[in-house]
Amino acid sequence: MLGTNQQSFLCNFSALMWIQSTRFSSLTTQASSFISLQSHNSEPRYIYGYPTFRGQVLDGQQLWDLIEGLEANGLLFYTHLLTGYIGSVSFLNMVFQVVDKLRSINPDLIYVCDPVLGDEGKLYVPQELVSVYKKVVSVASMLTPNQFEVEQLTGLRITSEQDGLEACNLLHATGPSKVVITSLLVDDTLLLIGSHQKTKGEAPKQFKIVIPKIPAYFTGTGDLTTALLLGWSNKYPDNLERAAELAVSSLQALLHRTVDDYKAAGFDPQSSSLEIRLIQSQDDIRLPQVTYFAEKYT
Repeated sequence: MLGTNQQSFLCNFSALMWIQSTRFSSLTTQASSFISLQSHNSEPRYIYGYPTFRGQVLDGQQLWDLIEGLEANGLLFYTHLLTGYIGSVSFLNMVFQVVDKLRSINPDLIYVCDPVLGDEGKLYVPQELVSVYKKVVSVASMLTPNQFEVEQLTGLRITSEQDGLEACNLLHATGPSKVVITSLLVDDTLLLIGSHQKTKGEAPKQFKIVIPKIPAYFTGTGDLTTALLLGWSNKYPDNLERAAELAVSSLQALLHRTVDDYKAAGFDPQSSSLEIRLIQSQDDIRLPQVTYFAEKYT
């Protein structure tokens, strides 16, 4: 699991906690040491809800130094690679090389890419990362963008479900067999749209899950969603609908628990961003009750 700053911590922690709590022995995991506090040009609320950060953006050479160290110790066999927030162009460029290196050792490596670019019409990262992500997407096994990120990667303006499905088809053509648009707002309805192209050239199996909107802003939901999709897709590799149902049900239970916890403490959940209650929601993460169901497109 690779990232360049503290934004990556939740991604790493969420994935590790999920994998370790479910004890999927088939997953080879190691959190990257590339976690560092830093300042960058995103709005403060997007980085853990705190207004000030100090530190440095780590670069591609530092990532490659880590890979070489792992290789020297015979530690480069991995089954899965997950990337989240990356704020450095050189680091993201190096991810492409890292995937190639890891697949030279394990050709079946599954690379899950959360292309964190921004949300609600705003970039969190330098503009030049958009073009780099278009290259990285080509080697991804699964892609988990939000609506804004899909628009950045495809050039499509998404205003309908059909637009979302077409965007998934365009992304399949670039490489990933699984695409999950984790949040898509259409006519005031929040959706997750999933698409699984099991064989290149064939029509993908596509579905949606309607997600109720919660009147609060949470920090880290995208990271956790991707971690959950990775884990459940490992258990159900040929059933993306089931993996998405479990991921959404787990996340929604956790978010409701978070809101209830803040309310119990006398805090207005709408007053600022909320830190999600991961530890308190371990049972919801490990053994979720499925309460949200996929509807297949025909």
